[in-house]
Amino acid sequence: QLQLVESGGGLVQPGGSLRLSCAASGFTPDRYDIGWFRQAPGKEREGVSCISNNADTRWYSSSVEGRFTISRDNTNNVVYLEIASLKPEDTAVYYCGAAEGSYYGCPSKNAEVEFWGKGTLVTVSS
Repeated sequence: QLQLVESGGGLVQPGGSLRLSCAASGFTPDRYDIGWFRQAPGKEREGVSCISNNADTRWYSSSVEGRFTISRDNTNNVVYLEIASLKPEDTAVYYCGAAEGSYYGCPSKNAEVEFWGKGTLVTVSS
């Protein structure tokens, strides 16, 4: 059974950085496209970045482009999200989600995700 486990969240000051990890198990790593999503308090979950199974497609939302970097290590079944220049509005629970054969190359919308992790909390505050 496919499982996704996020880690790397925590409390960070504005301007700081973190590296989030999405560790996958139960599937062949190069079958699935992976997306990172976040849900801030009182808001809907939104896509922030995604990467195709072979890393030839990457997408970033306009709110994070230039500050976040997505990458994947298929040997070790991990997808990373490096988040930098953090702002208080980046505070959210960050989730990774997996999809196979994404129509646009990788899943950027909730409806495209087949499997979800449980999330990791990122709090940006001084």
